[in-house]
Amino acid sequence: MNIDQLSKRLETVVSYIPKDSKIADIGSDHAYLPCYAIGKGIASSAIAGEVVKGPYLSAKQQVKEASLEDSVEVRMGNGLAILTPNEVDCITIAGMGGTLIASILEEGNEKLEGVKRLILQPNVSAKTIRCWLLENNWELISEEIVEEDGKIYEILVAERGNPISPYSEQGKEKELLLGPFLIKERNTAFIKKWKQELNQWNKILENMNKAEATTELVERKEQINRKVNIVEEVIGDENH
Repeated sequence: MNIDQLSKRLETVVSYIPKDSKIADIGSDHAYLPCYAIGKGIASSAIAGEVVKGPYLSAKQQVKEASLEDSVEVRMGNGLAILTPNEVDCITIAGMGGTLIASILEEGNEKLEGVKRLILQPNVSAKTIRCWLLENNWELISEEIVEEDGKIYEILVAERGNPISPYSEQGKEKELLLGPFLIKERNTAFIKKWKQELNQWNKILENMNKAEATTELVERKEQINRKVNIVEEVIGDENH
């Protein structure tokens, strides 16, 4: 792959890396992101972390081919375990589920010392990350939602600060689910994503209505209905 080019999703992630950052890309796969960030003069140094041997070896190969061994170090290990405190000031984690990203941050919390910015791109369940940030004194400072090859991705950017700052008291539940910045912008990708989610939830509810009612089922239905109501309220006038 040409490291002068990235997918739209990863390019959006990179656009939030502050100039001259020392970055760590966790779950780096082929190390495309760190190689690009170094090659473009955005980051001053980079660590690419991979837990699986195959991608780890691919990342090492990629760094070698790009002649970036002096600036990009590839490490094998689980999540933030590859880092020492104060080693980097910006962490990127892209292309995993939101629950997994939140658990990586939780398990490696002490490694976040010295880190000024987190740039996180969950494939699903961004809400889990927003909740984690809120509980751990990270302030969500920006969000973006992009569509690429028919898939929709959310990018969340956080810094240490006032975690409740982006949320309103009345709308907090809605903003945690949909994203406080994304709700305001309501771009095409946002509308499309939540229309798809609504369709899925309605199908699940249809199947649930055919099933025998148990306490768990009733609770689950209530949870889904709650989300349906929130989303319909936000995109209702666009839902034609």
